[in-house]
Amino acid sequence: MIDASLLADLVTALPSAVRLQRLVHVLRMYFQCDAVALLCLQEDVLVPVAVDGLVHEALGRRFRVALHPRFVRILQQREPVRFMPGSELPDPYDGLLADQAGEPLPVHDCMGVSLFVEGRPWGVLTLDALAGARFDADMQRILGEHLLLVEAALRMTRLEEEVRSLSLHRWTQEPGTETIDGEDDILGQSPEITHLIEELKVVADSDLPVLLLGETGVGKELFARHLHRHSARSRPLVHVNCAALPESLAESELFGHVKGAFSGASQDRAGRFEAADGGTLFLDEVGELPLSIQAKLLRTLQNGEIQRLGEDHPRKVDVRIVAATNRHLQQSVREGSFRADLYHRLSVYPVPIPPLRQRGHDILLLAGRFLELNRARLGLRSLRLSLEAEALLLDYHWPGNVRELEHVISRAAIKALSRGAVRTDIVTLAADLLDLDTAAAHPRQAVSSAAPPMPSTRPPLAIAVVNFQRQYVQMTLQQSAGNWAAAARSLGLDASNLHKLARRLGLKA
Repeated sequence: MIDASLLADLVTALPSAVRLQRLVHVLRMYFQCDAVALLCLQEDVLVPVAVDGLVHEALGRRFRVALHPRFVRILQQREPVRFMPGSELPDPYDGLLADQAGEPLPVHDCMGVSLFVEGRPWGVLTLDALAGARFDADMQRILGEHLLLVEAALRMTRLEEEVRSLSLHRWTQEPGTETIDGEDDILGQSPEITHLIEELKVVADSDLPVLLLGETGVGKELFARHLHRHSARSRPLVHVNCAALPESLAESELFGHVKGAFSGASQDRAGRFEAADGGTLFLDEVGELPLSIQAKLLRTLQNGEIQRLGEDHPRKVDVRIVAATNRHLQQSVREGSFRADLYHRLSVYPVPIPPLRQRGHDILLLAGRFLELNRARLGLRSLRLSLEAEALLLDYHWPGNVRELEHVISRAAIKALSRGAVRTDIVTLAADLLDLDTAAAHPRQAVSSAAPPMPSTRPPLAIAVVNFQRQYVQMTLQQSAGNWAAAARSLGLDASNLHKLARRLGLKA
């Protein structure tokens, strides 16, 4: 029987993310399984869109299909596929199920089906059950019956996004990619990032110069690529690192030169502006440009013309400028190191990019992406964070932002291997492996007898529950003078279950 709540959602006005999240939740309840995931196919990568029953950071993972035989099998056929208990094909969710976080998946059942929208592959839907005989032939048939509704929900989501895109006069994306972050796109669900992406959708279709502002490591280049990709410009994005341009060569690099213009100029050479003609020129670290080049850049922005070094006549170019800086350019203007007129030309539309510490649980999504990248790079079966490590990531101040997070995860994965972690096991990164300066973490507020103030960034409920369990077990052990049997009786647990719980909480090896 088709679940009625799926039908109800199809005729209800819901945000796309909410509709898809409700979809996987309803399917999980209906099939009485432990995890359901909806993943969108982008070229050769599967991107989680909505999950229920997996750890939070799973949404940040990117699964390259060729590295996961189960996904290959699912995508190769139209009918639902069942992986029998004991299947030797590795499970991509190993260590990521919320109820079994960090532990190998026991003998379990798994079903998956490929999804199509308007005749094109859209992605896959997967269902996992820890019970070894949860699914059978009837369940596969019922999943097939639900397939039409699942794909109808995806079509509804696409139609809503297309209507929204038309209202913004934008039609530049391939079908199926309107709402999903690709492997090289902006990842985040925080209000700060959601609002920023909506803002960029509007400005991307204009030719206004954009000035990206933000601390080192926030990903300004990523946002520049996002702007260009969502614009109507057909030519590629050309990247110039202004901080790396020697003053003696900066003019030639940007505007080009003719043969004989200077010693060593053996032939005519086009500059970066001509390379970006019809496209976008990204001036990274624009605050580092010498004053002499700033004057020539201003002239180009004013009249759309460049002049090659050593050439007499100007050339017309059609270039959209996106600039970025981590400096306070207004202060540079006051100090005389940056031209005021150029600053006003570049900052027609300033876009502040929030630092990582203001993005809440986006930290865990980004960590999930970096974990999957390092898992594949190091040839590991599974790589994940302990709950303590997740809490530490959320508390840390992140002076180096996203770039620092990427390096922290990479270093921790290598450290784990150097300390004896086995590639065929689930490798869990403990808090001490992250090697973070706890002095840079957010200061914790003292607890008083009055109602404590709520922290600005709250841990997920699962982390809060585990933290409480750990403290409660530790307190009970202390009251029992370290006697595990007595502590188990006090807690109302079987002694073997208490030992298993303590290992999961990191209280014993």
